[in-house]
Amino acid sequence: MNQGQSKVDIMTETKTHIYKCLKCGKDIEMDINTTKKVICRYCGYRILEKRRPKTKKRVEAR
Repeated sequence: MNQGQSKVDIMTETKTHIYKCLKCGKDIEMDINTTKKVICRYCGYRILEKRRPKTKKRVEAR
């Protein structure tokens, strides 16, 4: 390993995603693997939508 590089354990790395509450419209950042309840922190609504990137995937037809 080079100096300046650190060893990262993939098993302990948490990945947070951004979700949008469908009732109040606020963005919520959470790690779905460690969260016990999926709930909006602001209004208590339980239906959240995962935010997707704005990039479009282009596939050519054969």
